[in-house]
Amino acid sequence: MVGDKTAKPYEKLRVHTVGDLLRHIPRRYFSGTENSSLAELAIGESAAIVAHVTRVDQVGQEPRRRVVATVSDGTASMELTFFSKKPRVRDYWVRQLSASRRGIFVGKVTQFNRQLQMTHPTFVMLGPRGEIVGKENDHEIVEAVSRSGLIGLYPQTSALPTWSISGVVALVLDQLPNLAEPLPEWVLDELDLPTLQQAFHDVHLPDTRDKVDRGLERLRFDEALGLQLTMAYRRADAAHSAAPSLLGRRDGLLDALDAQLPFELTEGQQAVSREVMDDMARSHPMQRLLQGEVGSGKTLVALRAMCRAIDSGQQAVLMAPTEVLAAQHYDSLRELMGGLAAGQVLGAPEQATEVVLLTGSMTTAQKKAALLKIASGEAGIIIGTHAVLSDRVMFADLGLVVVDEQHRFGVEQRAALLERGELRPHVLVMTATPIPRSVAMTVFGDLTTSSLREIPAGRSEVQTTVVNPSTHPQWLERAWQRIREEVSEGRQAFVVCSRISANATDQDPATSFSDEDAEKLPPAVTVEDLAEELAGGPLSGLRLATLHGRMSAGDKEGVMAAFAEGRLDVLVATTVIEVGVNVPNASVMVVMDADRFGISQLHQLRGRIGRGRHPGLCLLVSHAGGSMPAVRRLEAVAATRDGFALAEADLEARREGNILGAAQAGARSTLKLLRVLEHADLISVAREVAEKLVEEDPKRENPYLADIVRQTELLAAGDWLERS
Repeated sequence: MVGDKTAKPYEKLRVHTVGDLLRHIPRRYFSGTENSSLAELAIGESAAIVAHVTRVDQVGQEPRRRVVATVSDGTASMELTFFSKKPRVRDYWVRQLSASRRGIFVGKVTQFNRQLQMTHPTFVMLGPRGEIVGKENDHEIVEAVSRSGLIGLYPQTSALPTWSISGVVALVLDQLPNLAEPLPEWVLDELDLPTLQQAFHDVHLPDTRDKVDRGLERLRFDEALGLQLTMAYRRADAAHSAAPSLLGRRDGLLDALDAQLPFELTEGQQAVSREVMDDMARSHPMQRLLQGEVGSGKTLVALRAMCRAIDSGQQAVLMAPTEVLAAQHYDSLRELMGGLAAGQVLGAPEQATEVVLLTGSMTTAQKKAALLKIASGEAGIIIGTHAVLSDRVMFADLGLVVVDEQHRFGVEQRAALLERGELRPHVLVMTATPIPRSVAMTVFGDLTTSSLREIPAGRSEVQTTVVNPSTHPQWLERAWQRIREEVSEGRQAFVVCSRISANATDQDPATSFSDEDAEKLPPAVTVEDLAEELAGGPLSGLRLATLHGRMSAGDKEGVMAAFAEGRLDVLVATTVIEVGVNVPNASVMVVMDADRFGISQLHQLRGRIGRGRHPGLCLLVSHAGGSMPAVRRLEAVAATRDGFALAEADLEARREGNILGAAQAGARSTLKLLRVLEHADLISVAREVAEKLVEEDPKRENPYLADIVRQTELLAAGDWLERS
């Protein structure tokens, strides 16, 4: 875009190209006739404010004499300090600051004796109509204020103030007088959108707020269209790909499984199974997302689909994100299938197939045996982690891929399985985190969605209570007593912590939520410290163990096996237990520092209890109080077990960054202006437009369409879209 020296400061703002710069939009605008809120300023940040000057004085003795001005927004005040040894310079500042009662002041916010301060800010003084009537000798701020009726404040850094960004943007716009319009004319007419060039002008050099809104609407649409075009082309590619038609057979493995189940399928399981089976019968690959409540029976729906694949002469793979979860699936599927998972051995039912597990921590001999059974077709169902993606794994005939907790796998990982042969396998994606409609359209737009809301019979109620030790210290003592009571009745308990140890860098990627109030709360309790404290105190005498991400895969499996078999009473763990862990005997969970977790994550954790015939108790321990955002999150979780309602609340609380992964990864995000919660209707319109554009240009001959998809895919390589 420009020379290295000029471009380097922009890297912190993730501005690398002219396109990035023009889409680096002011975070807010002001007209020079309205005040800023001083209460919203952050100490240590560079800021631009509009405020009234209430007093200007020269104070102190030479050579430390200085000019001090007090500015106010009507409720709070701030001091501005200017130093100079030259009396004429100080007199000039006094005259300029006294030229009007209102001004724009730009500088770093500091604090002294609880008073907000700026030292030597740049400024302009404004008249009643926003015209410049006084100024410091800084041409950038003057030029920015003079360019248009509204002044935009850009996201900035200390080395790159908003006025500098404004100047570069104005220069770029001046050099792009005839920017080609990439969208077809019918799109602009149908949606009443401005041209791209007009949109850039209206957001960077506006004279009315209506023009700002109109420009932003176009740029938001472009973001939405980029995502939806990418998804539409993926759907089109899948529709033109060939897949094995999995029709099944009578009296096969699926019929045998259904006949031996000790319970009836719920109406939801039956309906979703029909949708999945219909897709699998077609000759192009199924791409379906199965979302369901914790404990809604998604695994059984997936198992029935895998049996259908085997009845059609194909193999099925179930991919899990961790070895612990893969082992859990291996055990639960074999339990559901009974003798049907024994393979073709003496005494096994004639429909039986073999279920094999393949993980990275298995011994060489175990891996070799599993690989031979997979290659020969002897193993009909293969369960594993990313180890099943290895080039060493040769399938006899892969017809179905089931991906559990899809957001933990990337596009490239899935592609490694999907491109194994001439026929692409069908794909069923499962998630226990309900997806709001707007997110489903955006992130899972290449998948057809099925939902399981009904909880199967036999699941128990779970009471959820927020425990605040700051206001009720005795409640935490009571929590440990409740664990002892449950254990005395033969049941088990989880205790969840957000961190492994006191070492700040030594923790699981456990907590998925943080907010500005974190610094007001006590340090987080750690697995290692709490386990030691409980073993020597409130839970002494109980069989207690720890589980966290720093442990080896073998150690984790050993601990989980001991807990699942009832050889442990209490498991103190991080969120490695968040998904897939099935211990029906566990009836109580205590989540320490629950304010460190997001709504959906707490809902997932809570889903580990109440899975059997015993009622569950979930205690959310938090020191958060007052108006902290964490209080509202915890109250939402305590109020309902409806995961779909909580997913909407979670999206609203987190914003897209965390939901989609960008904020967690610190990567460049495709979402700069688009807010999937607020702009669901716009996303829906963009989806319809994308479908028409793909129909008009199925081979991506339009360079703009090809480029927008390529850019979205590039961002996806390390960002949230790969979770789609």
